[in-house]
Amino acid sequence: MREIKVAPDERGVPRLILNGAPLFQFGPLDQGFWPDGLYTPPTDEAMKFDIEAVKRMGGNMLRKHVKVEPDRFYTWCDRLGVLVWQDMPSPFFPKEAGGVDWKAVYLHELEAMIDTHRNHPSIVMWVPFNEGWGQHDTESVVAKVRQWDPTRPVNNASGWTDAHVGDVLDVHVYPGPGMPGASAPRAAVLGEFGGLGLPVEGHTWVEKNNWGYVSYKDRAELTGAYAGLVAHLPPLIAQGLCAAVYTQTTDVEIECNGWLTYDRAVWKVDPERVAPATRRLYGPPPELRVVLPTAAQGRQIWRYSTDRPPEGWEKPGFDDSAWKSGAAGFGTEGTPGAVIGTVWNTPDIWIRRTFDLIDTALHEPQLILHHDEDAEVYLNGVLAAKVSGYTTSYIYEPLNGAAGAALRNGTNTIAVHCRQTRGGQFIDAGLADLVSTPAGRPASGK
Repeated sequence: MREIKVAPDERGVPRLILNGAPLFQFGPLDQGFWPDGLYTPPTDEAMKFDIEAVKRMGGNMLRKHVKVEPDRFYTWCDRLGVLVWQDMPSPFFPKEAGGVDWKAVYLHELEAMIDTHRNHPSIVMWVPFNEGWGQHDTESVVAKVRQWDPTRPVNNASGWTDAHVGDVLDVHVYPGPGMPGASAPRAAVLGEFGGLGLPVEGHTWVEKNNWGYVSYKDRAELTGAYAGLVAHLPPLIAQGLCAAVYTQTTDVEIECNGWLTYDRAVWKVDPERVAPATRRLYGPPPELRVVLPTAAQGRQIWRYSTDRPPEGWEKPGFDDSAWKSGAAGFGTEGTPGAVIGTVWNTPDIWIRRTFDLIDTALHEPQLILHHDEDAEVYLNGVLAAKVSGYTTSYIYEPLNGAAGAALRNGTNTIAVHCRQTRGGQFIDAGLADLVSTPAGRPASGK
């Protein structure tokens, strides 16, 4: 038996509550395609393998994506203890429906799906729409789902088109991770993120055009990048994120962004390396204390230059008095997730800022960074991060080793170089401290 609902935790943050306690939910987007049967799994053991893969990777849930599985799939989820978000297959329809009342057909099939599967305790959320595909009459549809099953939360739309109803506010952020803004009284969830790609020769559906949001050259590089995404989740959990869905369990057709290859023969992400860090997500929500605010927290003034500075520009003693002064962030309007304070539209920018620390005994210092594209960040002249590509929101990067040790009592200097090559551009940075909450002790909320 189980109870699932959305309710405030000790700090008043809306959380997904399982059997009376908050539980972060993490797992894959699970499309359930098979190279020899497409929608049809070859055997009962094959279905079970995909569900056990979730547990081996440290996950505790899966989002069954725009597909309804055979009943035995949900029975295995019940027995193995894997939670399920169940999508309704998307109602793609022609502009001229030929006299067919497609909305009535959709509702009939949605009610049948819920009625058929309501007795599986593994199912903890209904998802009637995905990314606006055939989305219609959302408020009315959510009301009907609540009528048909009042015991489970309803995700009105996973990604894109929120109708401000239901129990969760769901966004998709690739590669991410990220989270929605203010959502109360609904819970904030990340319905899709990741999509990191690696085609494996001999295990792809086609020879060319194998796709991922970001692609990697081998298993070690992909595993490292995946572990980095997981490490970025705890600061978001501290801010109210309640669930995250990684894209995806296996490769499908030309999408080569799975944990496993399409034929399930090769683990592309090493579960032994990433599972322990994933299981950490299920502890009491941590607290996030801002040390150096970004533009997302208000007006922040930096010194900046778009001309290449002399050597030593990143060091604390560098004289930046000839540089311009401007408010973060720096970039161009229309860049995804950007908070523009100063227009930057040249290929390169160098920014510097000083800040004071009273106490450097930080728990888990985090670099806050939103970059488009390649960036280098220095703390008191020590390289803290060197990143490529872009983000579409602020991410939190743990400061380990020399970078964390470079912080000192008194005045500190943060210096950043960002280079733009195509599309939008943006740079902003800050610092925070992640403080774990001991089990059994409520967070202070400070």
